[in-house]
Amino acid sequence: MRMMMADSGSNEEVAVIGNTDITPAESENNIINTVVPLVALCDRNILRFKLPMVERGTALLRKMEISVAEAEKRMGKNTVNIQETYTVYLVETRPAETVPEGGTPAAPDTLWRRYSEFELLRTYLLVTYPYIIIPPLPEKRAEFVWHKLSADNLDPDFVERRRVGLENFLLRVASHAVLSKDKIFFLFLTEEKGWREAVLETGFQDKADSRLKSLSAMFRVKNPDKRFTALKQYSDELNTVISQLLRVRARVADRLYGVYKVHGNYGRVFSEWSAIEKEMGDGLQSAGHHMDTYATSIDDILEEEEHYADQLKEYLFYTDAVRSVCRKHELIQYELEIAAQDLAYKKQQKEELVTGTVRVFSLKGMTSKLFGQESQEQRESRLAALEQSIQEGEESLKEKNRECQEFVRTAWEDIERFKEQKDKDLREALISYAIMQISMCKKGVQVWSNAKECFNKM
Repeated sequence: MRMMMADSGSNEEVAVIGNTDITPAESENNIINTVVPLVALCDRNILRFKLPMVERGTALLRKMEISVAEAEKRMGKNTVNIQETYTVYLVETRPAETVPEGGTPAAPDTLWRRYSEFELLRTYLLVTYPYIIIPPLPEKRAEFVWHKLSADNLDPDFVERRRVGLENFLLRVASHAVLSKDKIFFLFLTEEKGWREAVLETGFQDKADSRLKSLSAMFRVKNPDKRFTALKQYSDELNTVISQLLRVRARVADRLYGVYKVHGNYGRVFSEWSAIEKEMGDGLQSAGHHMDTYATSIDDILEEEEHYADQLKEYLFYTDAVRSVCRKHELIQYELEIAAQDLAYKKQQKEELVTGTVRVFSLKGMTSKLFGQESQEQRESRLAALEQSIQEGEESLKEKNRECQEFVRTAWEDIERFKEQKDKDLREALISYAIMQISMCKKGVQVWSNAKECFNKM
């Protein structure tokens, strides 16, 4: 069941869960007037859901529709000349224009991308926009799986969920006020050949901070910003909570699968019983069919659940993107402190040179005592060099201060945006999951009610 977003100038489609077992009043109470932002896709009679939809307020999304339409397995040789099977994804773009009634929409522009190309794009965005919480990619290999779910990254169901996740990634980037204007991102969507070369020509790899450098800054920074420290701690805790939630969900799915499948035994027993009864036979046979239907319904239910789990996984991976921003701030703060220390040391050297007083032990001071004082000309030359160095140090410190302040300002703007997005998405995902559980329970009640009617007719 589809409905249109009641938003000025918006033609976004969203879906509510089409469940005839939940009354309108119950649905309103459960949703609390929240529209569930999930697009239902029918494939092999299984409801497949997209991840939370994004705002279409950027200029790019007003001009262009973006989708990852399908996935395809291919064979080819990798970098070490070994034959391998891999998956490519069809990226489609088309003008976002209103199609007249009865008209034909414009044919989309299409190109194929591998998962590794999505990874390269995201790495480029991470380095180029360190103050932005870059949307995460879907998992490369299945995590938090229950025993009937394949962990094979070429499994069709997993590839389909990853296709949905990759599309969501592109829409997240395209909906961001800054990222959507990036030239490399636009080329990723529109140019199949030459895109990788264009990325590498930006030199972003040379700007990437080494892990060792970031780790050093984390332990050696003296005056960390309390807001970023608190955000980093929250990100760690959110990661832990969502991980635990996904593990619990996987365990529940395992047990639920067993409970549903064992109901198939009711169907078998009722069918065998019906064979030895005359008047009761039809009722028992019908009840057995209801039990068989109930037992097989769990496959579709748990397939649907995986899409809600993917929504949680997106924010599990988002926590690393948040930590990345915090680490970058630590590095900038550390460089600022180093510049301040260096300037203070140079000023101390100048004072010692002018006054002739050495505050602390130094090799220079010991050399002067052993071999005599330097000449006036040497002192003046060294003093001039120090003054020049101090002037450069002051300019460098001012620049580092400006850089740090600008980073804090822009990063915190994006953090506030992310917080609002996170609260909205997770709230809607949890509400949707609860509605699905209510629907599942009602269907179980309906199956036994149908069985009861069969028994009444015997």
